[in-house]
Amino acid sequence: MPEFNFISILVAGLIPNILGALYYGPLFGKPWLASLGYTAEDLKGRNEAIIYGSALVLSIWVAFFIKFITEMIHKNVSDGGELVFGSFHNFGHGALHGVGLAIGFVVPVIICLGLFQKSTPKNIILNAVYWILCFALMGGILDAWN
Repeated sequence: MPEFNFISILVAGLIPNILGALYYGPLFGKPWLASLGYTAEDLKGRNEAIIYGSALVLSIWVAFFIKFITEMIHKNVSDGGELVFGSFHNFGHGALHGVGLAIGFVVPVIICLGLFQKSTPKNIILNAVYWILCFALMGGILDAWN
């Protein structure tokens, strides 16, 4: 089994919350709300602790599996025939794996949900780009911080 640096997994798990605060806040908050047909007033009265706490736990879960999948991809066979994990690690390579995972798994799910929920194309694009960025940063951190 590959080795895991759980500190890097926790740090990578923070990325969606940190990036989300910027992305869905000052950067694209107004277009995102408009794409949903909401105003900032509509979001008041939610239980923010449960929302952000759950998002953090789930982001850590995602980070663990990004690391697991990336490590399974990073295997070579030694001259002795043994599996060697962690054969190539740097930020760019991990970011590439993150983007690949996002485009291969997350973006299709976002598009399918968006189509069934009658989301606007703007909403689908905003969410897809956000998760591609998150997976790229998470993958980069997880691969570089081995």
